[in-house]
Amino acid sequence: MADDSIRTDCTTQIVQPASPPDTQRRRVLKAVGAAGLASIAGPVFIRNAYAAKNTLKILQWNHFVPAYDQWFDHTYVKEWGQKNDTDVVVDHVGIPALATRAAAEVSAQQGHDLFMFLSPPPAYEDQVIDHREIYEECERKHGKPVPLALHSSYNPKTKKYYAFSDSFVPDPVNYRKDLWDSVGMAAPDTWDDVLAAGTKIKQQHHLGVGIGLSAELDTAMAMRTILYAFGGSVQDEHSQVVLDSKQTLDAVKFVKSLYENTMTPQVLAWDASSNNRAMLAGQVSLCLNAISITREGENKHIPITPNIQLTQALKGPARRIGMEHVMDCYVIWKFAKNISGAKKFLVDYIDNFRQGFLSSQFYNFPSFPGTVPDLEKLIADDPNGQPHDKYKVLGQLMNQATNVGYPGYANAATDEIFNTWVLNTMFAKAATGNISPEDAIKDAHATCKRIFEKWRQKGVL
Repeated sequence: MADDSIRTDCTTQIVQPASPPDTQRRRVLKAVGAAGLASIAGPVFIRNAYAAKNTLKILQWNHFVPAYDQWFDHTYVKEWGQKNDTDVVVDHVGIPALATRAAAEVSAQQGHDLFMFLSPPPAYEDQVIDHREIYEECERKHGKPVPLALHSSYNPKTKKYYAFSDSFVPDPVNYRKDLWDSVGMAAPDTWDDVLAAGTKIKQQHHLGVGIGLSAELDTAMAMRTILYAFGGSVQDEHSQVVLDSKQTLDAVKFVKSLYENTMTPQVLAWDASSNNRAMLAGQVSLCLNAISITREGENKHIPITPNIQLTQALKGPARRIGMEHVMDCYVIWKFAKNISGAKKFLVDYIDNFRQGFLSSQFYNFPSFPGTVPDLEKLIADDPNGQPHDKYKVLGQLMNQATNVGYPGYANAATDEIFNTWVLNTMFAKAATGNISPEDAIKDAHATCKRIFEKWRQKGVL
């Protein structure tokens, strides 16, 4: 991705690099037409058509599918700015920069009007507006959002919507069909299947299962998926820590066995893109990831791509369940300079979400299913898929995906536990034999208790 900033004022020209340096791309899409009235009802979203031109500043990640950023920046945002007499600034940063950038903006009490996180941001509840009316307007127009969205943006203790989720990304199992066929096994259906087939594949082909055990996002998602499938969790429905349980012990022992029999030590140092690279390079037999792997393979015509197939969330002893891979959560800071414009932008964006879904190449799934009524038909016949119904399984994952705080709501405590890799460390230490599974769980449980107590004292739990 280029480091230069790009400004579009009817024509495109290169200007000085954006500041701070972690901003990889900055586009100012300047309106050139007459102002338009808001397209939705409700005075909170309508601004005077004859008012002076506004500016709306948005920060979000560099999307894994470049076509989505192309549509968002150069088509949707530009058209929205023209209709609403607004200069729209879109800044893109890499995933690692999101957390530091958010902290910097809060510290300075200035920055963007709209800030997009890739996971629930409940720790910033005091720094954002209540997004309730945005949810209510979108629900009035498009029907109810998926429960996953509400569990990732609402605090039942304070009754505040601390974020607004436009979309989420399913996390299917990516597996090498040719390798699984070679050991006489069909598509994985259970976690026991992964252990059995993965062991044989490693013995015969010297290729490991590609599930990370390091301090990074995909490991955090995968370990929670296994924990929940085995019946364990960090908290219960009442925000009480319940990590130290027989179910958690069973999950940790399973991951230890999975590491010893099917993996290689490289997974201990993986970053968030390592599993993508390993799968496309033909180095692993299975991983948990969004469709960024297969889409990259298709778009770059990588020969191994037809052998990489997808399947639904795997079944464990307790349930069949999977994590969302990415949970898009926009926030409007209290210190934003254009709060009304940010609200209207989100509502209008949901109105146009079907095109966003298509531009993301089925990566971004709608938090409001009513915006893509033909979703099942679209994913069942994709001309780029090999075979064409390759992505049909994503429909099942819509109902199997859960949130970071399962079985409760995501909250500031689960957010801190997620971002400080408490579960990643617990599983990795036990898997490598640094300490026993029992001691690894007790250490993690104690850490979770301290974190929950800290946030409980702040009145948000």
